Amino acid sequence: MTNLFNYIEKPSPIHNLSGATKFICLLLWSFAAMSTYDTRLLIALPIISIFLFKISRIKLKDVSFILTFILVFLLLNTIMIYIFSPHHGTEVYGTCTVILGSGKYSLTKEQLFYHLNYTLKYISTIPIVLLFVTTTNPSEFAASLNKIGVKYSIAYSVALALRYIPDVQREYHEISLAQQARGIEMSKKASLVNRLKGASAILIPLILSSMDKIEIVSNAMELRGFGKNKKRTWYMGRKFRSIDYICIVLCLLLLVVSIVLTKVNGSRFYNPFV
Repeated sequence: MTNLFNYIEKPSPIHNLSGATKFICLLLWSFAAMSTYDTRLLIALPIISIFLFKISRIKLKDVSFILTFILVFLLLNTIMIYIFSPHHGTEVYGTCTVILGSGKYSLTKEQLFYHLNYTLKYISTIPIVLLFVTTTNPSEFAASLNKIGVKYSIAYSVALALRYIPDVQREYHEISLAQQARGIEMSKKASLVNRLKGASAILIPLILSSMDKIEIVSNAMELRGFGKNKKRTWYMGRKFRSIDYICIVLCLLLLVVSIVLTKVNGSRFYNPFV
């Protein structure tokens, strides 16, 4: 069964960080990447991401499915931007250097450069999101969120959502096998249309099964008096260590660099055409 989007336990320095540390670093990193179109920073961030993936011991095949899905979506999104706004890059950078063609869909250096930066923004952020999900234990993450001031009922809800992802994935796989046993072809031998129809037929039993489990979990939590007290203890709680503070400071520096570059460039865009 293909791993989709869930925690993968590995002995690595990234796994040993507090869940709250990784969440704060994720936010700071995302703000740094999304607040600028400076190509120099957007190139540096993916390089750092690759290094972080290497020390986390998360292999590419562990996230290949969701990574492929995101990259296909990014490609389609980039194509649609060019179709509906083929000269947005020239408007952003204030110059027009035609490489190929003429008229509305003439290809310019500015448009290509804009698409490069747009793609780099996604490439800068996606690996960190995947790294956060695959290296963060949901229970430990909930305990860390509660420690930094998030209400424990909210923190526990987040943990339940993260823990339920592999359950949904497993149920989808089991229902898919049951449907195939009844003669519904969903393998690569079937056409794309038939595979989509087969996948849609899985949604109804999957939703009904999920609703049933939600009711069971809700009743179990209510019977145990969940939410009665203002505070609770955590089995997976983890204290902040010096390495946690160092990581937060480093990610904060990335955000500062992003802000400084925006001020130096005079805007969010780095413009090499002037």
